[in-house]
Amino acid sequence: MKLTLGQAGIPPTLSVGEAARRSGVPVSTLHFYEAKGLISSHRTQGNQRRYTRDMLRRVAFIRVSQRVGIPLADIGAALATLPGTAAPTRADWARLSAAWRADLDERMEQLKKLRDTLDDCIGCGCLSIDR
Repeated sequence: MKLTLGQAGIPPTLSVGEAARRSGVPVSTLHFYEAKGLISSHRTQGNQRRYTRDMLRRVAFIRVSQRVGIPLADIGAALATLPGTAAPTRADWARLSAAWRADLDERMEQLKKLRDTLDDCIGCGCLSIDR
């Protein structure tokens, strides 16, 4: 197999193993994200997946979004607003996070209420969080 090099002698694409190592997720997660249409790859003549380097930032974007509780469907819809081969930029993240801000604020408020009333609820023995 002939390896072509990009700028500064860096291969322009990553194998699935290298992409997993560099993005900090298991290979199975990359396959899952690809099956959900969140990232994409192309295949070599030997049918091996190859990822462009911008995919690393897309995976980071997905992981951060998931950590703050954004559903994969919403992440996919957000990524669909970006060019398929472009990494999300800081401006993209600001735009998308601004759209999610109200929902995140509401979730945070609900969690604070739950935190503040949980001791009372468990303390009385009713185990009801209705009030």
